[in-house]
Amino acid sequence: VQLQASGGGSVQAGGSLRLSCAASGLTSNNYMMGWFRRTPGKEREIVAAIRTSTGATYYINSVKGRFTISRDRAKNTVYLQMNSLKPEDTAVYYCAAQRNPISSTWDYTQRYDYWGQGTQVTVSS
Repeated sequence: VQLQASGGGSVQAGGSLRLSCAASGLTSNNYMMGWFRRTPGKEREIVAAIRTSTGATYYINSVKGRFTISRDRAKNTVYLQMNSLKPEDTAVYYCAAQRNPISSTWDYTQRYDYWGQGTQVTVSS
């Protein structure tokens, strides 16, 4: 399994970015796909996740109403649309995939089996 994240960049506060995670080698249509982020000195944190079989989505409170996770089954790609960006959203963003997911583990970092490389998002004030 390979995950290729892209779409990061630099924007001013209030701006938008869309991250993409292209997946290859997935063997089923039932994964939990997550977006994580990490800032220097902090642990990696989950931002949002989507269950590919049902489309169920999950978000941390700080991004609800601003970020939207979605998937395109035909393209095996998961997106993270980020609107109303804030300086505190600045981080390296990673996508990850969890096999045989259950809803209650969407935010369990250790349950994710595959990771993509990071893409930098910088939000200036």
